[in-house]
Amino acid sequence: MNIATQSIEGGFSDPVFNGQAVFRAVMDAMARPGTVQDLPQLARPPAPLSATAGAVALALCDNDTPLWLDSPLQAQAPVKAWLGFHTGAPLANTPADAHFSLIANPKEMAALDGFAQGTQEYPDRSTTLILLVDDLASGPSLLLEGPGIEKTSMIAPPGMPRHFVEQWKQNNQRFPRGVDIILAAPGALACLPRTTRIKTTEA
Repeated sequence: MNIATQSIEGGFSDPVFNGQAVFRAVMDAMARPGTVQDLPQLARPPAPLSATAGAVALALCDNDTPLWLDSPLQAQAPVKAWLGFHTGAPLANTPADAHFSLIANPKEMAALDGFAQGTQEYPDRSTTLILLVDDLASGPSLLLEGPGIEKTSMIAPPGMPRHFVEQWKQNNQRFPRGVDIILAAPGALACLPRTTRIKTTEA
């Protein structure tokens, strides 16, 4: 299959309905951090972009939202062609220029403060990171507190960056500036908005 064919195939079968379903799942996950939202396979992007992350990109990205890809995704011409065809999103030159970022290898990703942080006046001008994870339950447990969480919530994505909890504390301190994270696992997603506080259960 050539790149042109790969770039056209694998998008939403019903763009409006599928896009609304993914958008609703993301909004519900942002409103209730740590909850896992099931998401059926609605997109079939080229590897290594996952179905969940691809669907999130299709629902959220457009020609006004510069998109940053990490090295594993940047190296794949079919991935860039697929995203360009289905979303129209231009590729950002640097992480700090990105409205959204797709990260296939979170363990090796750039530091959170290297992405767009927004401003005090326009905190929404920050990067939303879409991290591809194998699941949401087999990694080190993260205890979540904050808005949208009644007492505490728990999530355990594997393969997160080194010193992630410390980086996230610094992200909290930049509020209302700071990044938000969407964790895209096979068949499900969860979110970490910048208002959520994290601590490891091992502490």
